[in-house]
Amino acid sequence: MSELRERFRQLVGFAPVEMTLADARASEMDGVVREDLAFHLPDGTPVRGILMRPAGQGPYPAILYAHAHGGRYDIGASELIEGRPEIPDPAGLTFARAGYVVLAIDMPTFGERSTITESAAVKAALWYGRTIFGQMLCEQAGALSWLAARPDVDAARIGVTGMSMGATLTYFLAALDARPAAIAHLCCYADFATLVALGAHDRHGHYLTVPGLLSAMSTGAIAGLVAPRPQLVLVGTDDPLAPPESVARAEADTVPAYTAAGAAENFRIMREEGVGHRETPAMRAAVLAFFARHLKGEAP
Repeated sequence: MSELRERFRQLVGFAPVEMTLADARASEMDGVVREDLAFHLPDGTPVRGILMRPAGQGPYPAILYAHAHGGRYDIGASELIEGRPEIPDPAGLTFARAGYVVLAIDMPTFGERSTITESAAVKAALWYGRTIFGQMLCEQAGALSWLAARPDVDAARIGVTGMSMGATLTYFLAALDARPAAIAHLCCYADFATLVALGAHDRHGHYLTVPGLLSAMSTGAIAGLVAPRPQLVLVGTDDPLAPPESVARAEADTVPAYTAAGAAENFRIMREEGVGHRETPAMRAAVLAFFARHLKGEAP
């Protein structure tokens, strides 16, 4: 397992970066607090962050929220407070009212960073022997470090969640970083080799290209690196980005890792019949119940 993780780390070039806070502005939003954050990466690149939290002192459990792709480069972190067509109910307010501190940052080429196209960013990264997805993972790890250091956050009770691109970021990050205590991801748990065989892989963005990944390991095996920590997978049976065959193949590669860790009960897949690439109210309810159990200790 450690050898697989190290090989995975090398392939994506995982080296967490420091997120330095340059500015923070707090305001009240529907009974909770919204913080608009301005970070800088080590090279000076500005990164927008949006945080929602309860009004008290804490420490609270927290959620690192990875935003989706959907071809909407204009959205980015604002998905947390504004949603998107596939997520009609913004998650930030819901999580904050439920007692979590929740943070989202703009990923490269999204939100306030959309001045550079995904195509240009991916080509430049590959020419330099890097990947945009690896950069995203490094930045998410940096955001996790910043979140864990907040005095109103209990660093031992941080979860990660996201849909679509955010889903893959969620379980890839937890496979590389031991700090997330529990993860829940929506609509992108799929065996990539099966997607290629089905001709369904071109529905995914160029950001996801990691040379040599499928020759070294399956995405289901990557999800297995999260074991024994709790992992909730939510998929729709009509989702063209994660067809049932790809989900079943991924599950077959993930379950053995949880079984070997003596934690088979900590891996769960929820399938919604007739649902495509979108979050449903049932999925949201399942995620809230999952985190309430594993981050807040509430009975199921």
